[in-house]
Order: sequence, then structure tokens, then C-alpha cells
Amino acid sequence: MGASISMSRVKFKNSAAFYDVDGTLIRLNIVHTYAFYAAREPALAKAARSWGMTAASLPLFWAADKISRKWFNELFYRMYEGMSEDRLVTLSEELFEEVMKPNIFPRAPDLIAESRRAGCRQVIITGALDFSIRPLAEYLGVDDFIANRLEFHEGYATGKLEKPFVGGATKADIMRAYARAHDVDLTESWAYSDSYSDFPMLAVVGRPTAVNPDFRLNAVARSYDWPVLDLR
Repeated sequence: MGASISMSRVKFKNSAAFYDVDGTLIRLNIVHTYAFYAAREPALAKAARSWGMTAASLPLFWAADKISRKWFNELFYRMYEGMSEDRLVTLSEELFEEVMKPNIFPRAPDLIAESRRAGCRQVIITGALDFSIRPLAEYLGVDDFIANRLEFHEGYATGKLEKPFVGGATKADIMRAYARAHDVDLTESWAYSDSYSDFPMLAVVGRPTAVNPDFRLNAVARSYDWPVLDLR
């Protein structure tokens, strides 16, 4: 778990480093994000109660997220229905300063900086919502971020996600498409995640790394002799 984050001083051409966010770069997940928004927006708090989301049930939502992120996200984001896009963007700035920034894992910025110095393109790929992730992506100085997008109609959320869905096996497909569009060699690229649900994302690159891994990913990483990092 304490493997070094240092990379070779050799410059890597046409390579990228892809990062999951929740549990990998920060000690939060989408449930924490929604709880922050709901505490400041009565409509979201009401939606949360109608779905049975209370402080006591947060561990259950977290567990469901670990079981199937695609299934969980599609259901979970329905609670945003009716929310103003402008209001969500404003709240996302507060979310970053008050919640996300203090919960960035201490060694995460160093990992990204070292990878950037090695010449790798820096890419966040996450099942979180794009407006929630943008401030974090800007703070960390990544080149691109790929995230789920809520569908909006006349400035208000429909509760549906736009395609493509970002999560699970689809992350690997999105990374392949990104590599083609940006002339990235995936065999010379890195991927970082904490969750076994991101196994496809890790397996599609030549240099996968488990970060703060859950039990299943830790076992897989050991069996494949992948590096294991602890950024906490």
C-alpha cells in the first residue's frame, strides 16, 4: 500500500494518465455531494426524503454504490429532477471549497504533478456529475475531465443522464475513444482507481494502478502484480 508514486524521468510521448475520482483522489462519493446540495436546497432535501435518503441511510447508499455504480447512478441522479442548472453550478463552487478541497487525499496532487512532469496527458474520468467535478479538475490542473452529464430542459434537470453513461465497463470504451481522438497510446498509459467496478478501466491500459483499493480490487491487483498506492 505504500508503493512510491515516483515515475521515470523519461518523457512519455502520446501517453495519458486516467484517474477515477471518488475514493481515488478524494475521500468522498456522489452521496456526499448530494447531501451537501440537499442541505442548501429544499427541493433536493424533499426529493431525498421521498427516496428514503436520510443521514442514517447514507451507509446503505454507499454500499449500493459499491455494488453497481451504473445502476446506482442512474437511479440516484433522478433525485436531481427539477433543479435549476444555474443553481447547481453555483452550489458546485461551494461544494469544492467547503467539502471537496479539504478531502483531497494528501498525496493525490503529487501523483498528478509527477505524471505531468513525465509528459503524460492528465485526464479525470468519473461517474460524478460534470458541474460538480469541474472545480476539482481546474484545481488539480488536469488537461481534460470526462464525467456524467445531467439532461436539462429549458434550464432544469430532467433527472436523466445524457449518453454516454460514464461508469463501470463504459469507462474503458470512453477511454478507447479518447485515445483515438487524441492520439494516445493506451499501452503506454496509466489508469488509477480504488474500486473493483473500475477493473475494465484499469485493464485497458498498459500501466494500471490500484489506489486505496477495496478488498476485491486489492486481490486482483496482487494477482496481476499491479502497483498498489495509498494516497491517503
